[in-house]
Amino acid sequence: MMGSGKSSVGKRLAARLDLPFIDVDAWIEDEEGASVATLFSTRGEAAFRELEAKALPSFLEAPSPCVLSVGGGAVTDERSRKLLADAGVVVWLRARPETLHDRLGEGEGRPLLAGQDVGAALTRLATEREPLYGDVAGVVVDVDGVSVDGVVDRIVEAIS
Repeated sequence: MMGSGKSSVGKRLAARLDLPFIDVDAWIEDEEGASVATLFSTRGEAAFRELEAKALPSFLEAPSPCVLSVGGGAVTDERSRKLLADAGVVVWLRARPETLHDRLGEGEGRPLLAGQDVGAALTRLATEREPLYGDVAGVVVDVDGVSVDGVVDRIVEAIS
């Protein structure tokens, strides 16, 4: 989910494992020349999920391992979910909606939260996505009240 720490944890985990870090959202922004928020507002969520689904295979089939940060909504696309489930180790950084809300504030720059009650929207998204995350994740790490380094430690322990 957005705000769970995918980018922060991913970067730190990659450094710890001496692997490259790739943020799929950042890669899409670079390729498209627009932010995720702009892509959502101009093309819609379905078009963004299509970009994501098309980008994933090249990262997941790369000959060298990496730490890949994938947007929280990628699991809503069946193709992406299948690709992720068949990939290496998928880690779900699980956070309570209250934690996500604390981290995201009013959700500025987050298209799925725009114009909504942020807490209610995060609760709804978490409820919708949790079964999907459970389908693809081989490792689940609860991040509530845990530092970035603590989360990385838990991941390293789980995959070792």
